[in-house]
Amino acid sequence: MVGASHPVSPGPVLPPSSVAAASPVVPSPRRPTENDGGAASERVRWWYESVLGWPTAPGEPVRLRTGVRFDVLDVPAGAGYATLERLGRAERAGRAGRAGSDGSDGAGSPVPGFPVAVQGGRMLLLVAAGAAEELPGLLEWLEWGSLPLDLTAVGAGGLVDAPPAPEPGPAGLPPRPPERDGLRGAAVWLRPPEPGCEVGSSLPALSVPGRAGTALDLARLVHTLATQCHRVRLAASGPPRARPVARVG
Repeated sequence: MVGASHPVSPGPVLPPSSVAAASPVVPSPRRPTENDGGAASERVRWWYESVLGWPTAPGEPVRLRTGVRFDVLDVPAGAGYATLERLGRAERAGRAGRAGSDGSDGAGSPVPGFPVAVQGGRMLLLVAAGAAEELPGLLEWLEWGSLPLDLTAVGAGGLVDAPPAPEPGPAGLPPRPPERDGLRGAAVWLRPPEPGCEVGSSLPALSVPGRAGTALDLARLVHTLATQCHRVRLAASGPPRARPVARVG
C-alpha cells in the first residue's frame, strides 16, 4: 500500500563482550633483580642457611642465631687485631721450632683459622657453641674476673648481624677489606667461613683431656684477648697509636 510504513529489521545484536571496552593489560609482578635490596638479603640468607647450614632469624637485616652452630666473642677491634697477630706469631714460631727439631719443613698441621668478622670498631670472633656460658668461669680461672674488660660473649638465644657472603675470586674466597664497611657499622668478614669445610671443627673450644684436636684452645684465646683488652683500656687515655696489621690468613 502506498504510504504504508514498513517495519525496519533490527541489525544483528552483538554480544556484550564484543562491544565492551577492552580491559587494560595488567603486567605480571616484576621479578627481583640484582639491584633489589630484598633479593640481596635473600641471597645472603640462602648462602648462610643452604651453603653453611647456619640458622638465621626472620626479617631484615639478615641476622645469625648464636648458640646453635657457634657463639661469638665481642671485643674492641684493636684488642682483636693484636690477639690475632700474637697468636699468628706464636704459631709461626712453633712451626719453625718443629722444623728445627725433627728435620721437617715445619708445615705440618697448623691450627686452622677460625671465622672472624669486624663491625663498627668491634671484632667478632666465632667460637664453639657453649663457649659463652663458659666465659665468666674461664675468666675467673685465668684470674681476669676482677678486672673490667670490654670482652663479652653472645651465646644461646642471641643474634649477630650477618656479614655479606664473600665474593669468589681467583684464589678462592678472600675476605673483603674491613675498611669497606666494617668501620661504618656494617659487619664484614675479616676471615670468612669456607663453604665445604666443617666450620665447627675449627672453632676455638675448651680442650678435652685425652682427645687430640686441631682447634685453638678456648682458654688460650680468652687469656690472650683479656690481656689485649686490658692493654687497650690502659692505653685509652694515652696518645693514639696506629692499629697493628694482623696476619689472619
